[in-house]
Parts: sequence; C-alpha cells; structure tokens
Amino acid sequence: MNSPNSEMQPSGQACWYLYVIETAAGALYTGITTDVERRFGEHCGGRRGARSLRGKGPLRLVYHERVGSQSEALRLEAWLKRQSAKSKHAWLEARRA
Repeated sequence: MNSPNSEMQPSGQACWYLYVIETAAGALYTGITTDVERRFGEHCGGRRGARSLRGKGPLRLVYHERVGSQSEALRLEAWLKRQSAKSKHAWLEARRA
C-alpha cells in the first residue's frame, strides 16, 4: 500500500527513491524507498529503522533522488554501497553541485 506522500509512475507503479543518511560520526547509510519522508522518520524513530543506524544519531538526510522502478533503485543502491567512503562523499558532492 502506498502512503499519501509516495508518487506513482504513469504505469501505476510507485516511484522509487535512493536516499543517503549521515550519522553523527559522519558515516553514510544508503537505502531505497517509495516514501523518503516516512522512511527517514522510521530510521530516526528506531523501531522500524535500520538496525545499523540505532544509537548513531542524530541522523541527517543528506541526499535523495527519484530513481524510477524498484529494480533501477536496487541497482543504484548496490553500486553505491560497494563504493568506498571517500568515493561516496565525492559522488554526493558531484550530485549536489
């Protein structure tokens, strides 16, 4: 079920987003979702968020991008997770510029 904040593609399927969260220590967490605001809230709330982010706050949403289909989002997420921390930061800087 889609939340009111999620968008739909012309095909009627939900649009997927890639997002990056930064922890208080500067570590980057990458994920995908159909509703960035809801998912970030879940991470901040702790119960339904990623276990790897618990106790690492405050968390900051540093980037999100509409990707399209779930398969495209999964491919981009997997690629970004394989990058080194230095490469991820450089990628983020290039996207924000």
